[in-house]
Amino acid sequence: MPFLGQDWRSPGQSWVKTGDGWKRFLEEQSHFISDINSYCNTERNKENMLNNLNYDIAVKKRRKDLLNNNTKIQYLHQEKWIYVHKGSTKERHGYCTLGEAFNRLDFSSAIHDSRKFNYVVRLLELIAKSQLTSLSGIAQKNYMNILEKVVQKVLEDQQNIRLIKELLHTLYTSLCTLVQRVGKSVLVGNINVWFYRMETIVDWQHQLNNIQITRPSLKGTTLTDLPLSLQLNIMQRLADGRDIVCLGQVSSDLQVLSEDRLLWKKLCQYHFTERQIRKRLIISDKGQLDWKKMYFKLVRCYPKREQYGQTLQLCRHCHILSWEGTDHPCTANNPESCLVCLSPQDFINLFRF
Repeated sequence: MPFLGQDWRSPGQSWVKTGDGWKRFLEEQSHFISDINSYCNTERNKENMLNNLNYDIAVKKRRKDLLNNNTKIQYLHQEKWIYVHKGSTKERHGYCTLGEAFNRLDFSSAIHDSRKFNYVVRLLELIAKSQLTSLSGIAQKNYMNILEKVVQKVLEDQQNIRLIKELLHTLYTSLCTLVQRVGKSVLVGNINVWFYRMETIVDWQHQLNNIQITRPSLKGTTLTDLPLSLQLNIMQRLADGRDIVCLGQVSSDLQVLSEDRLLWKKLCQYHFTERQIRKRLIISDKGQLDWKKMYFKLVRCYPKREQYGQTLQLCRHCHILSWEGTDHPCTANNPESCLVCLSPQDFINLFRF
């Protein structure tokens, strides 16, 4: 196609711009200008598409950098309940994995509720033992964020210290085993991040070991001021034998009460079945059952009975998981009859397909 102003003559031919020639000339120039405009629009569209693509990539990178650099911000919003169903798939309802449930249920607020605290800690311990590799990267980060809040709460309140020490020991032991298997897609994320997390756990352990328990400044009636019958009644409400032993070290009177045979017998019968007890009988030098020694032997052989102020609950009618006492949209005539309380182990088993 000739360019604008080009001489319209074939080689060896003289050409005169007559009326028809001008008409043909203008038509050719019009087509040429249209082609130029079309080409420019195409290049402009390509440039816009490239700019949009670069913008999207930059936005995603900024979001990723923000998430990686500020691990204390929970990326997913928290919900009061979620829908789960063992017979469905992730494509069907979207939230059937342990990691998704852990992200979306409000565990951060639950640790500040004394009725839910032990439940959350036990759940964290079970995940540390065997479920870390089943969590997504965001869920693992959320796990560490919640654990940090738990440690900070214990350091401030100076309560449940032994419970959190055991949790950190379990987690650190599991991580030591998992990082040795690097290269086998065991842990999600950079291995250096996990080494940093292990260093953080060791630092938390040092803080808990060096914590100084401050005596309350309030003056009034103390435990040792109460009658011995009330002191024994309080001891009988302790569900952990180690707490009874520690309490017996406070005074000589409490030491005597902590050796009460009936106290340890009730504790054994609370945590273990008659069949389990019969398999672990221990006779003392006086020819009597040594319930205290039997308790600690039974603890090493069988799991103790778990008790919690509040637990997660599952509605068998609509398959909705929520905290106990939380309302959820249920179509059953009697929603309360459809609720089943879940132990921490039941919660984990709910997501095993």
